[in-house]
Amino acid sequence: MALRVAVVGSGPAGSSAAETLAKAGIETFLFERKLDNAKPCGGAIPLCMVDEFDLPPHIIDRQVRKMKMISPSNVEVNIGGTLKDGEYIGMCRREVLDGFLRDRAVGLGVKLINGIVNKLEIPSSSTAPYVLHYADFSSGKAEGEMKSLQIDLVIGADGANSRIAKEIDAGDYNYAIAFQERIRLPDKQMAYYEDLAEMYVGDDVSTDFYAWVFPKYDHVAVGTGTMQVHKADIKKLQAGIRARAANRLQGGEIIKVEAHPIPEHPRPRRVVGRVALVGDAAGYVTKSSGEGIYFAAKSGRMCAEMIVARSENGAKVPTEADLKAYIKKWDKEYGITYFVLDILQRVFYRSDATREAFVEMCADIDVQRLTFDSYLYKTVVPANPLTQLKITAKTIGSLLRGNALAP
Repeated sequence: MALRVAVVGSGPAGSSAAETLAKAGIETFLFERKLDNAKPCGGAIPLCMVDEFDLPPHIIDRQVRKMKMISPSNVEVNIGGTLKDGEYIGMCRREVLDGFLRDRAVGLGVKLINGIVNKLEIPSSSTAPYVLHYADFSSGKAEGEMKSLQIDLVIGADGANSRIAKEIDAGDYNYAIAFQERIRLPDKQMAYYEDLAEMYVGDDVSTDFYAWVFPKYDHVAVGTGTMQVHKADIKKLQAGIRARAANRLQGGEIIKVEAHPIPEHPRPRRVVGRVALVGDAAGYVTKSSGEGIYFAAKSGRMCAEMIVARSENGAKVPTEADLKAYIKKWDKEYGITYFVLDILQRVFYRSDATREAFVEMCADIDVQRLTFDSYLYKTVVPANPLTQLKITAKTIGSLLRGNALAP
C-alpha cells in the first residue's frame, strides 16, 4: 500500500511538513483556503531558520541588527551591540515567506488543493481511512464545489482556529490577539528603520504583552499583542502604540489593517488517532516573545520526519503511538524554552513597574548576549556560573529598584 497524507493549512508548519513528506516519496495533499493569505504577525525569524530551512535572500525584507526596547516611561535601551558580523534578525512578510515554502513543496510533487475542509470523518477502525469533506475553490466559484478525499493520516496545520483540532476534540486554549497596521512611511522616516526594530512595553500599548514597530520591504508593521479580545480594548491599545511612536510615524499612510488570534499555550491533545496538530493549531507560540514562525516550521518538519521514519518511507500506516513519539520529542527539545519564557512573562509583564525593571535589565551586556544567542540559534546558551549569578543579581536588583516585587 502507498501511504496518503493530508496536510491542512499551508503556512510555515503545513508547507514544511508537506515538503518533508514529498521528499520521502509519500503521496501528500496540501489544503489551503486562501492562497494569498498574509497572516498578521511581526514577521521576525531567527538566523538559524534561514540556514535550516534554506531560505533565499529575497525572502528576507530587512536584516535587523539593532533593537530598541522602550519602557512605559519611554526610557530607550539599545540592544544589538553583541551581534557578530553576519548575525541578524530576519524580517519578512508572511505572504512572501508562506508563498515560497508552499511553492517549494508543490515543486517536489505535493498536490495543492485550493479548498476549505468542512468536516473530518473519523474512521470506525484503526485501519480504515479518514474522509476529508471540503469545498474546492479551484473552479473560481465563490461557494466552491463539495468534494471528499480518503486519507490515511492528517496533519492539522490550520492555525489558531483549527477546524481539524475541533474535529478531533483536541481541547481549547486561551488565545491572544495580534493586531497590526502596515504603514508606508516617507523615505526619510523609513531610513530610520533601515535595520532597526522597536519593542514598546506598557499598559497603554499592551496589558500583558508588548507592541512593536518592525521594518518590512517598503513599510513598517505597527502592532500590539494582547489577551484583551474586545474590539474597543484592542483599538485603545493600538492608539497607544501609534501615540508612543507618533514622531517616527509622521506622514505615514496605512496600507493594510489585519488581526489574528495567537495561541497562549499548547492544546490539551495534540495527537488523536492518526491526526497530529502542528504550529498554531497545536499551540506552539512562545510566551514573552510571542514567537511562532520558526516553531511552526520546525514542528511541521519534526512531525513529518516521524511519519517518514515510522511508516518506513510510506510503506505502512503509522499508529497513534507513532505520532505521539513526535510530541514526546518536541516536548523534550523545547519544553524548557516554553517554561522559561512563560515565567518571564509572568514576572516582567504584570505591571508597569516590572516592565521598567525588564527594560533596565535589557541594558546589561550579559543579558543581551544570552538573549540574542538563545533567540538566533534556539539554544538556551549556558552562561558560565559567574555570569549567571551576575544576571540573577541584576534581575533582582532591577525588580527591587522598580518596587516590582511588591504583590
